[in-house]
Amino acid sequence: MSLRVIAGQARGKKLKAVPGAQTRPIMDRVKEALFSILGSGVQGASFLDLFAGTGSVGIEALSRGAEFALFIEKQRGALRVIHHNLAHTGLGERAQVRRRDAFSLLKQAPVRHFDFIFVAPPQYQSMWLKTLRTLDGNPDWHNEDCTIIVQIDPAEFDDAAEFAHLQLLDRRAYGRTLLLFYGFQQRE
Repeated sequence: MSLRVIAGQARGKKLKAVPGAQTRPIMDRVKEALFSILGSGVQGASFLDLFAGTGSVGIEALSRGAEFALFIEKQRGALRVIHHNLAHTGLGERAQVRRRDAFSLLKQAPVRHFDFIFVAPPQYQSMWLKTLRTLDGNPDWHNEDCTIIVQIDPAEFDDAAEFAHLQLLDRRAYGRTLLLFYGFQQRE
């Protein structure tokens, strides 16, 4: 599969993939649809790419004008690929890459406000649900201006999942990929 930056400053640059089957890069047409939905809100935004894999989504955000992206990944091979892709696209100055477990990060207070959190964990392990529950349970992350985007296989979606502070705003299916959009709701 060929990966590339679709639009913006690094448009057309090819991205390296992580060897093996441990990551599932977002397909170009799904990435294009995602950023069409997010629109101009990406410009000047702060982006958190959890389970970053190739870094493709955070790099696309930077290319389209995001001010900052933090890439969280714990696999060494994927970290090397993210560093390579940032250097190749020339977008590394506005990025940080951390080797870290996503859940340990989310249990602490965020180092900064994030406008977007992209969650694309390994499939069929309910890690997307664990991620949302961890965010939901840590009030330090509750920011009404933050949009959480989850990329999963449609078979993984649990319609009965309930959260105290998160609400599902939208969902879009693209073949074997489902994008879920969550936001923190204000509690009175």
